Amino acid sequence: MFLGFGIEAWITIVTVVGMFMVLLTTKWRSDVVFLGAIGILYVTGVLDAKEAFAGFSGTSVITVGVLFVVVAGLTHTGVLYWIVKHLLGIPNSYGKAVTRLMLPVAFLSSFLSNTTVVALFVKVVKMWAKKLGVAPSKLLIPLSYASGMGGVCTLIGTPPNLIISGLYEENTGRAMNILTTTIPGLFCLFIGVLSIIAMRRLLPDRKAPESAFESTGEYTVELQVPSDNPHIGQTLSEAGLINISGGSLIKMYHFDNIPSPIMEDEPIMGGDHMVYAGKIADIAEMAVKHQLVSADHHVFRYDEEEFNSEVRTAYVNFHSRLIGTAIGKTTIEKENNVYLAAVSRRGERINEAPRDVVLEAGDTLLFFCPKHFNTDQFSLKNDLCFFDSEDIPNFGTGTLISMAIMIAMVVVSALGIMPLLQCAFLAAAAMLLFRCCNMEQAMKAVNWEILMVFAGSAVLGTAIQKTGLAECLANSILDICGTNPLVVMTAICFVGTFITEFISNTAAGAMFFPIMYEAAEKLGYDPFPFLIALMISVSCSFATPIGSPTHMLVYGPGGYRFSDFMRIGLVMNVIILAANILIVNIVYPLTPLQ
Repeated sequence: MFLGFGIEAWITIVTVVGMFMVLLTTKWRSDVVFLGAIGILYVTGVLDAKEAFAGFSGTSVITVGVLFVVVAGLTHTGVLYWIVKHLLGIPNSYGKAVTRLMLPVAFLSSFLSNTTVVALFVKVVKMWAKKLGVAPSKLLIPLSYASGMGGVCTLIGTPPNLIISGLYEENTGRAMNILTTTIPGLFCLFIGVLSIIAMRRLLPDRKAPESAFESTGEYTVELQVPSDNPHIGQTLSEAGLINISGGSLIKMYHFDNIPSPIMEDEPIMGGDHMVYAGKIADIAEMAVKHQLVSADHHVFRYDEEEFNSEVRTAYVNFHSRLIGTAIGKTTIEKENNVYLAAVSRRGERINEAPRDVVLEAGDTLLFFCPKHFNTDQFSLKNDLCFFDSEDIPNFGTGTLISMAIMIAMVVVSALGIMPLLQCAFLAAAAMLLFRCCNMEQAMKAVNWEILMVFAGSAVLGTAIQKTGLAECLANSILDICGTNPLVVMTAICFVGTFITEFISNTAAGAMFFPIMYEAAEKLGYDPFPFLIALMISVSCSFATPIGSPTHMLVYGPGGYRFSDFMRIGLVMNVIILAANILIVNIVYPLTPLQ
């Protein structure tokens, strides 16, 4: 024993702390890190084989996996686009705009993946903001917040709800209803919408990153002179390559990679690199006319189809492996048949060759891509987010069928006619049977990384409970906070809210479940209301962009800085925490154990 903990408890502490340090300081895949943590707990004997891998067969994990198929049916039949088309409108005030945005997003996030909803809304909100004359940064943070607050309104809206309810059922034998968190969640959402409107001055007024790509001179394109180019031996003036329609030559490199002066009598050689700034269409037209090619292609002849492409925008994720790397030093362009045309950072174009720019989180990248480019096949799709897909599904009978299937699943589960997992299986089968999505789309929709993290989180919770860590931590909290149940509930929820700003909310829910459960039982109260409060707390992280995947999705498009989330998010954390504790204790009064 050391400091009251046995060797197995210390192994668990070191494993959990080490795992989160790796996640915060490296770019390793989260599913690999969680799997490594499970391996350590199993090899060291902290957990036996059944305990170590029980998470992969847990009903909550399977439910999440099956729900991915249901979401695929809703997405491919255009349900989300139909809602966007008919509900946003053109409000005449900021308050009405926030309300029209947050309520539909919260509703959808109650039943669908938060990241799916936000990813589909980002482009729409940017276009909508332009129509309203509002900076996208004023609406994208509310978009992300709404998805988080809406997710807590049902058990299937966010992974922590499912994992906490699953652990509760394992410990008590009693299953929670799918709408258990609906009233507390709606109250917190109502308070959240009012708070956003009241605190709109705390929302930043940032220039949209795309605005750096919209005006003359805002694209930067690097081209190369192939060895059979007819202008080799001529000067820049003779070839007409200095000042072009809609742009100009800003840099030139010969074979020695040393910048050459932009002078009219500068000779043109095979292999020269030329960097142009200007309108993308004019630069492309000039490249075709003068037989120039993309700078990353080591070719020795001109191809007329070089610029037969479309422009796509992507954003660098927070944990992207591209951070600190220049695209020119990777093989991304060749592997995916794309070409980097421009880089923008916080709404300002970077005035250097795009392929030499060292990337940062949130950078906006503009790519030339083949016609009908499929971003799902992009080799680093988890490192870059593409939001400008034109693949808009057609509305029709499939839209109505998929909506009916989703509603039926929720109603049947809420009425207790059938367990949630069985309802989810039937809904997924119906989506495939009625061709709301095909088998390939259904399998692509399953996010195996999320499932691995989900299963790994459940295993961590088991280790924390088995080794006595939960009991020790619960006793420590009771020593500090006393025996007042409201104080204990608030303290644990506060710590949970803080922790989830830096780690997965799923992991936070699994880690704090045994602590909250033990604390409630030691106080002599039914753990049920304590766990409802915990569900809302670990899903309401507002103060950092790394606190939620949806925050990362809006960080780049909104042109945000890290501090933008802290300025309004810290206040939101306190407000929602207070609303959470208040409403939970009204709807689910504390009940002494019999």
